[in-house]
Amino acid sequence: MSDVTEDEAMTESFWSCNIDTRGRIIRLTAGLLCLGGAAWCWWGADAAFWAMGLLAFGLVAVFEGLRGWCVVRAFGGKTPW
Repeated sequence: MSDVTEDEAMTESFWSCNIDTRGRIIRLTAGLLCLGGAAWCWWGADAAFWAMGLLAFGLVAVFEGLRGWCVVRAFGGKTPW
């Protein structure tokens, strides 16, 4: 009998790598661009609302790129990369 419970197995498969190198590069690039846009909106354009949105999207995209995991794919969605 296995020491891994069904919940642990589901969690492990949910967080498993689900994108290839191309997808990781695209997500990292998009994330860094969003973070740069957030910085510009915060200091350059004085648009805090847009800066916070870009910051959130940028952080998620950088996490996805570094982890090799896509939230959309983890929930069963299809992405081109």
